Amino acid sequence: MADPMSAITDAFTSFLFGKVETTRLPVRTSTGQAQAVYLPTAAPGLGDSGVVIGREVYSGKGYIYDPFQLYGQQLPAPHWLVLGESGNGKSALEKTYVLRQLRFRDRQVVVLDAQGEDGVGEWNLIAQELGITPIRLDPMAALDGGIRLNPLDPAITTTGQLALLRTIIEVAMGHGLDERSGFALKVAHAYVNETIVDRQPVLTDIVEQLRHPEAESAEAMNVDIDDVRAWGLDVALVLDRLVDGDLRGMFDGPTTAGIDLDSPLIVFDLSHIDRNSIAMPILMAIVGVWLEHTWIRPDRKKRIFLVEEAWHIINSPFVAQLFQRLLKFGRRLGLSFVAVVHHLSDVVDGAAAREAAAILKMASTRTIYAQKADEARATGRVLGLPRWAVEIIPTLSPGIAVWDVNGNVQVVKHLITEAERPLVYTDRAMTEDALALQMAAEAEAEERAAAAVEAAEADTYGGPSYGSTVA
Repeated sequence: MADPMSAITDAFTSFLFGKVETTRLPVRTSTGQAQAVYLPTAAPGLGDSGVVIGREVYSGKGYIYDPFQLYGQQLPAPHWLVLGESGNGKSALEKTYVLRQLRFRDRQVVVLDAQGEDGVGEWNLIAQELGITPIRLDPMAALDGGIRLNPLDPAITTTGQLALLRTIIEVAMGHGLDERSGFALKVAHAYVNETIVDRQPVLTDIVEQLRHPEAESAEAMNVDIDDVRAWGLDVALVLDRLVDGDLRGMFDGPTTAGIDLDSPLIVFDLSHIDRNSIAMPILMAIVGVWLEHTWIRPDRKKRIFLVEEAWHIINSPFVAQLFQRLLKFGRRLGLSFVAVVHHLSDVVDGAAAREAAAILKMASTRTIYAQKADEARATGRVLGLPRWAVEIIPTLSPGIAVWDVNGNVQVVKHLITEAERPLVYTDRAMTEDALALQMAAEAEAEERAAAAVEAAEADTYGGPSYGSTVA
């Protein structure tokens, strides 16, 4: 029986204010409908300091990334791996990233430009816009006063010169130097550096000394001089290719004067080199060591070393070891290494699988554009991506990529400004109509990517998690 006082109170309240409903009947609904009462959430971003990349597809937040700002807090290393098939936006991302980084006065960038058309590299327009002349390495032009890089440049330490000579020879031969060949090279290099003091030593001097070693070199090891000559013969033949073979002119003379290593952007144009020849990894080795000893300095500048067609590096054990050492400068001297590769299988199944694994481990940032389903699964296994990310990679449209920044995984739409667009899309076949179609396709792609992410997460977790991403 109700309390008399409560009944009187309810009657009085109803008289003054009308009937007050204090209970509601239960409402039956589905989780899909009820989720609308929850506020949207999104994974935490990478901070607000650095360069703008674009927009995170699922939450709509701006996506800002800078390895130098994140290093030591969210990143164990500032190195970056960019993957994806041609035509999905890797090149556009690289170029806008560099242009935006150069807005900071303490940034400096070196690009190894291995692609191009119409006789110039892909970065030629950007270099022109910034008033910079690319360093064009071309065997034909080198014979007529073109650019030369001297592996024996005095700016490189004696130890660095010998290491570079060994790497060049090992890349060309496809195997390491044995002790006797290594001894012959070491003796010839030491003799050249000791006796040539009035000019820069050059490769011709090394070849000549290998063919005609000095008697005292043999006596020092108590061996016959004919033995020393025989030990150095294969080495001399390999170096002769740089002096009088298909690569002549680029490395067999003093370093060209006037190369500005203080320029904010340095572009090595390798577009005239056959990408599938042995010349490319040899060139990578020479440029890498030359930069290590002449460009990287203990100052306050933050440096970015961007390498296109990077599988030429990671596929050669000897060049991979050289660049692996270069990557260690990231922690000590503020160097961010950016490697652009089409397929991860190009390197993890290659001759330098162990070295490739070490380099991939150092790359704390991974950006993956669209790949075929089987390639995406292989990439996911190697990089440890979450299942939902692996499932949407084949569905990604140009300009959209999965970003994994030390475990923070998000889907990002790369945005390009109108000022950047003519510098980024350098394909001569890209007419104004094609650009308009491209922009329309990008807008449509963003909508499809958001739907793909939601569908993948729904399948993975049994229902969509509004606006969230998985880290």
